[in-house]
Amino acid sequence: MTDVVNFRVEQPPDHERNRWTALFRPILIVPHALLVGGPFFGFGGGLHSIGAIGALGFLAVTSAILDWFAILFTGHPIGGLQPFKRLYMRWRARVIAYGCFLRDEYPPFGDEPYPATLELPDEPATREPWTVGLRLFLLVPHLLVVFALLIAALFVWLISWVWVVATGRLADNLSRFNRDVMGYALRVEAYALLIHDRFPSFDVFSPAKEPALA
Repeated sequence: MTDVVNFRVEQPPDHERNRWTALFRPILIVPHALLVGGPFFGFGGGLHSIGAIGALGFLAVTSAILDWFAILFTGHPIGGLQPFKRLYMRWRARVIAYGCFLRDEYPPFGDEPYPATLELPDEPATREPWTVGLRLFLLVPHLLVVFALLIAALFVWLISWVWVVATGRLADNLSRFNRDVMGYALRVEAYALLIHDRFPSFDVFSPAKEPALA
């Protein structure tokens, strides 16, 4: 099954990573986290407060709730809300790439170019009211998987943090794990926010033969 949402991260240059920004990464990411959440907060993290998902995340969830009613009664989302949710998701993906040590460049505030992107499908011409109406129930299996993976990812994040600070490198298996788990969580979040109606696959990890970052 081919997913319509894909998290792409350009492979960093083959030289020593920035140890100083890595050391202070939990602090440097705070301004962005206040707006769009961090790697372990947001819809995927299951913590639904403004402090957990960020101010824009709270608005994105509110927009999804409004769209849920609109699609059920009219067959179409509210005009103007979809672009905002897409902006939030792309911004969030860049912050996650930075927070998980996949890139060292500080992410921009807003929708500016960055070597990490989230590919989102075009807005559906027609919506599927039954999948929208049952979206919360359809999400349950994915949320259980996301919850378990994020627990493991937290330990991998700690290992990655120490590894980068101590050696200036990040092992391919760690970067691949960070990318794949966060990519899966972002796919689930895009589906939850009613950006599209195609049920996400449960394929989390890319084949080991693929490069650590794509």
